[in-house]
Amino acid sequence: MTADPGEGPHMRHVLGAYVLDALTAGETRTVSCHLQSCDRCAADYVEAAEAVSLLALLCEEDLLE
Repeated sequence: MTADPGEGPHMRHVLGAYVLDALTAGETRTVSCHLQSCDRCAADYVEAAEAVSLLALLCEEDLLE
């Protein structure tokens, strides 16, 4: 993986959709390949995936507080 944040385009803007499986098959492949070679986006992916998993723990009453 590369740690150079200036190398090539990053995928941060689509990671939420990637985590939620809301991308097309082609987009998913593109993001998946990018995550394998970019430490920066891979770290952002982990954060997005953790946030989504925490959302599953909320109930409606939690959101009304």
